Formats: sequence, structure tokens, C-alpha cells
Amino acid sequence: MRYKVSHVTEYKYQDAVGLCHNRLCLTPRNNSHQVCQSSDIRIVPHPDEFNYRTDFFGNTVAFFSSYREHDTLQVTAVSSVDLSGRSEADQAANSPVLWKDVGNFLNQESNDTTDVFQYTLPSQYIPHSPAIRDFAKSCFPENVTLWAACNALMQKIFKSIEFKPGFTTINTPVEDVIRDKKGVCQDFAHLMISCLRNMGLPAKYVSGYIETIPAAGTKKLTGTDASHAWVSIFFPAVGWVEFDPTNCLLPSNKHITVAYGRDYHDVAPLKGIVFGSGKQSLSVKVDVVRVD
Repeated sequence: MRYKVSHVTEYKYQDAVGLCHNRLCLTPRNNSHQVCQSSDIRIVPHPDEFNYRTDFFGNTVAFFSSYREHDTLQVTAVSSVDLSGRSEADQAANSPVLWKDVGNFLNQESNDTTDVFQYTLPSQYIPHSPAIRDFAKSCFPENVTLWAACNALMQKIFKSIEFKPGFTTINTPVEDVIRDKKGVCQDFAHLMISCLRNMGLPAKYVSGYIETIPAAGTKKLTGTDASHAWVSIFFPAVGWVEFDPTNCLLPSNKHITVAYGRDYHDVAPLKGIVFGSGKQSLSVKVDVVRVD
């Protein structure tokens, strides 16, 4: 199944900006269920410096700098991506591994789990906290499988937290999301990852897109899709298995992966610094279109 993704970010500045340095994370990954056939990034005004790199997590990132004055910055990323089904979920569903035994697996010297272990640790938006552990613990009875515990946690988050755009910001603590019971996809993902890591389990943040289907009899509007976030959990003898707590489902052939990281900070679509004064406004338009 092939998708075309268009992601347009536009900043408008009250006063002209004379210098900016930015990092982009907008190029979809290649993995076992996804092939990025093409990806093009266009920037207006045209940057004075631009280059691609592969970051620590294996994501393709771009860096650019502009040294001329401008009052608008527009970044357009257009990608073509082929998706196939994710087979890991079926394997994980049949795994007999208990959640409480994952820690022992990670600590065995015979297993090369250095990369996995980092995803059990706190990160910028993922704290270790008694409040988070209290929220999670009902999903982790002593003798249940990792698969059953992860499914129970996903369902609890989906039922407990209301999807409420504009209620939170990226800096809203996970504990506040638990208290207020409102958030958006990045909050759902951060909460699930926080719960898992507080139970000693490895979990990644996944950024990307999801195909949205308009209601019957209505036309899909241009620019109304959005970036999405979900979770990837390590299963011994299986690998990384994805869960989408915002929608309470297992990602299949509608979730397009852009990047993996410890949390949103590692995979933000666009971040950087500008040298100027005055306020700025931001608009983002995303389209995910099935083309084959």
C-alpha cells in the first residue's frame, strides 16, 4: 500500500529574523514493514546551508541555516511510502513471556541488550514517579504475560484519558495528564511509555502519521491530517512491537513511521533557534493520501 505524505510547516515572524539554525525530522524510515520510496524537503527562503545526517537512533535528520533576513519560514516535506503489515504483533500475542521476567532477560550477560536497556531509563519527558507507577500497577498482576499487560495498559489509557486538542502542551508533565485526564496523541504515548518504564520495561516513542478516513458521505479536507505518535515495546525473542494508545489499536498498514526516540524531544519534526525579536505564529498542515 502506497501513501503520499505532505507536511507543511510555516512560521510568520512579527519582526524580521536575521539568522536561524534548524533541525528537521521529517523523512520516513525504512524498516521491515515500510519502504520510503522518495522524500523531498523544500524550504523558503532557500537556506544557505543544508545537509542530512543519521542521528543516534538511526533516524534521517536534516540541518539547515539561513543567514538572510526573512519574516516567513516555510518547510514542506513530501514523501512517498510503501507499507506492508506488521508481523511482530502476531508473534508477541503468542509469546509466553511474563512481564516480570523481562528485567531478568535484559540483565543476562549472554543477551546483547545494550540498545534496548536505554529505553527503560527516564528521559526528558518520561520521569520515574510514584504517581505514574500507581496508575500503571493494576495492569501488571504478578503472573500475566507481557502481551496481556501491555494490552490492559493500552485499554486503561484509552478509557481514562480524553482526547482534547489544545488542553496540553509538549511541556505538560505526565502526572498532570493523569490528574486532568485529557491530552493528545503525544500525551497518550508519553503516558504509556512512562508506565512501562516505571515497571522496568523498555519502550520507545514513535513519531509518524496515520491515515484518517472521513465520515461516510463527507469529503476529506486538505491539510486537516496531523502528525501522530504511538509506542513500541520490546518483547524478548520477538523484537519491537507497536501499540497505539490514542486509538486503542495495534498499528498495521495505516501507520507511517518517521522516527524512533526516547520521547518527543528526540524526534520533534522541526526545532531550532532564531535570532530576532517580536512574536511568531505557527501553522502546520498535513495530508496523508493513499495512492495505491
